[in-house]
Amino acid sequence: MNFTAPNVVETNGITMEYFEHGVGPAVLLLHGFPEHPFSWRKQVDPIARAGFRVIVPSQRGYAGTDAPSDVASYSVKNLIADLTGLLDALGIDRAAWLGHDWGSVPAWYSGVYAPERVAALGSLCTPYLPWPRTRAAGGSDTPSPRPKQYIRAIQEPGVAEALLERDIEHTFRSLLRGRGYTMDEFESAPSAVRDIPLGVLVGEPQLLGAPIVSEEELRFYIDVYKRSGFTGGLNWYRAHRSNVEDACDLDYRIDRPALLITAADDWFWDRGSTAGMPQLLAQLEAHIVLDAAHWVQQEKPDEVNTILVSWLQRAMV
Repeated sequence: MNFTAPNVVETNGITMEYFEHGVGPAVLLLHGFPEHPFSWRKQVDPIARAGFRVIVPSQRGYAGTDAPSDVASYSVKNLIADLTGLLDALGIDRAAWLGHDWGSVPAWYSGVYAPERVAALGSLCTPYLPWPRTRAAGGSDTPSPRPKQYIRAIQEPGVAEALLERDIEHTFRSLLRGRGYTMDEFESAPSAVRDIPLGVLVGEPQLLGAPIVSEEELRFYIDVYKRSGFTGGLNWYRAHRSNVEDACDLDYRIDRPALLITAADDWFWDRGSTAGMPQLLAQLEAHIVLDAAHWVQQEKPDEVNTILVSWLQRAMV
């Protein structure tokens, strides 16, 4: 797939870029932060060859898709409206919704906000969490991404942008790496390491492993973010409070084929983060990719593709 020549559609009040390949039942691949549809480049052809129509959008705030300044417009409910509008424009009734990182949140919540548009749904690395219900009840055990300071640092407009955009090449050279610390090593490290601020994350790549992108692939990311900046993606984090407020009274149970692929050494999530998912997802299938970290579909594409294609062939019957 040529990731330099996007298609364009009007949806939910914005102009959205998307890429498409293949024929058959529709599969939405939803990128995370700070990413691009390009992050799925190693999955598109194998899924399309297996008989699926693969659609990979640049989501709200990313690349050439519009990036409104109103933080509230980045609520998960509105992000899903962007994507159902994309499906409408393409004449698609239902799709498999698959996400990675932040892209997993609209993928999971599609089953809550737009179940009639969901044939199947799933995630790489990000669990399905009933955040609003637990927090509204005053619970303190809600699983959350770590390191915690990384999340807090993003909330202040302009602060994370200044750090990430100061040297975009350095940012992506630091982040786009494979497994470094194992989960055991990370959990036994001092608290100053386990609750690292954003600046340390992009400044100390030894926490991660070897690069998982070529120089050409790295340049692609750098060129995209030199044009777009990071604010749109950061606004997904900043809209989270409205997600909590919107969803307190929802029923989180979803009865659709569901897939979770985790990486054994993705220490952005606590070990117990997935524990409650079988009670919420009646048709959950879960897999663990060993010796891999958060960017699992780029680090271990063969393992991920085998799982994805096999599951899609069963789930989309």
